[in-house]
Amino acid sequence: MTLAPEHDVPIPYMQRTRDYYLALGYGTPYHWAHFADVPFTPLTAPLAQARVTLITTAAPYQPGAGEQGPGAKYNAAAKFYKVYSDATDTVPDVRISHVGYDRVHTTAEDPNTWFPLARLQEAVKAGRIGALTPRFHGAPTNRSQKVTLETDAPELLRRCREDGADVALLVPS
Repeated sequence: MTLAPEHDVPIPYMQRTRDYYLALGYGTPYHWAHFADVPFTPLTAPLAQARVTLITTAAPYQPGAGEQGPGAKYNAAAKFYKVYSDATDTVPDVRISHVGYDRVHTTAEDPNTWFPLARLQEAVKAGRIGALTPRFHGAPTNRSQKVTLETDAPELLRRCREDGADVALLVPS
């Protein structure tokens, strides 16, 4: 077994995020939300019989908001601030230029890595998933734990229940 070279280490994204917030002028580093007790509900039926919904942080493409394609620099103009929903019977044009991901060590070339709706549609056809809900849902990346917990998460839950979801697949970008 060969050991990885010294330079081959995980990217310290949590520390980089803290440093970024300090560089933006915030008085304290970013505080990551974490909980000692995480709610979990086991499936009541096999996944092949379950109704699955997709929750994404990808944003609908906005033609007037600047460059948003793969390789685009961070683009705050492309952010969205309210939960949105769209149909799952097609694959809409969503992008991730509004998200601060590591553009040096990764790319956004394959949308299936950050918006796997086409793969989920294939899984339904193959019988691995019972069905998709009629809509997927977009979760804003507002950088506010308070807004996420008090506004966005309850709205996402409401929409998931309205669609009869048994399972929610959360895919952050």
